Amino acid sequence: MSKAAKKNRRKQQIGLINNIIFSLITLAALTGCIVLVLQNYSLRNESQEVMSRLKEIEDIQDEYIYTQADLDSYTREAVLTAEEKERENTLNELKQMMSTGDSTVSVLRALFPEDVVVSADGAYSFFPIEENLKKHDYVYDHFIAQDDNEIVYTDDAGTVLSIKGIDVSKHQGKIDWKRVSEDGVSYAFIRAGYRGSSEGKLVEDEFFADNMEGTADNGIQAGVYFYTQAMTEEEAREEARFLLDLIEPYEVTYPVVLDLEETGSDSARTANMTKEEYTKAAIAFCETIKEAGYTPMIYGNLKTFMIMLDMEQIEEYDKWFAYYDTSVYFPYEFAIWQYSSKGKISGITGNVDLNVGMKDYAKDSE
Repeated sequence: MSKAAKKNRRKQQIGLINNIIFSLITLAALTGCIVLVLQNYSLRNESQEVMSRLKEIEDIQDEYIYTQADLDSYTREAVLTAEEKERENTLNELKQMMSTGDSTVSVLRALFPEDVVVSADGAYSFFPIEENLKKHDYVYDHFIAQDDNEIVYTDDAGTVLSIKGIDVSKHQGKIDWKRVSEDGVSYAFIRAGYRGSSEGKLVEDEFFADNMEGTADNGIQAGVYFYTQAMTEEEAREEARFLLDLIEPYEVTYPVVLDLEETGSDSARTANMTKEEYTKAAIAFCETIKEAGYTPMIYGNLKTFMIMLDMEQIEEYDKWFAYYDTSVYFPYEFAIWQYSSKGKISGITGNVDLNVGMKDYAKDSE
């Protein structure tokens, strides 16, 4: 090969090498561009995703930025929803109670636990429980009905804490007080007398003396009661003095009681009395009894204490509460619960009122 040919071939080889180097440089540059493009694309996607999320957050924030009108509307909807749910629950509870045979008044008392519900005079009355009045602290489940239908009050261990008692009048006739004592009766309220509901005459119970002597001879503590029809404070004091004269010969260790009940007759002399008039008369009676050195007490039922009398004005006097059921229904303080008018006691013919005594008056009088 000539010298010129060799020189030419070398130039071609150098040129090829230069082309390869240039191509490699170009390829590297292109690869870099591709990488940059891909990175840019990725960044753009991430940017778009971030922007999308920001938009979502912005939208969410927009959803929770309410006007006052919106808030009022949503609040009303929430209240209505809650009320509808509560109404549905109440109706279901009502259906359940009615289907098990509960009386209307029992259902109402369950539905309105913050009120004292009284059924009287063909209507239902609701009295909010007064926080300023003294409440009893009895545990309702501790009033236990025995096999003979006697109700006792026990402590947590089952020990009987209550005292068994009765109340009697001429309606029980002649009583064998020895057998009554043997039947576990510790105290008895004896009706001393009453005022007539029409003419207003004061009358001594025809069995009063016999019953007072019978209790004394057989170790039964005695309290007394007077059925009132007093229309004024003066008549109430007259009844109290009449009663005090009757009990003067006897030992009375239990309270001296004003028996206040509705007569159920529109012609009764007390039929149109107001709550204030009833209350003033009751206080006049109790104060007269207290001044004589005895413990005054008021006997009555739900209507007596919630409708006829002002509980706040008579709060200081002990109460004897009449409620015929196996569970007592009364939030305020009471010392004696009359739970039945159809009790059976040895020595008494027919029915007699039964009482759970929550206070030992005989012990207190020692």
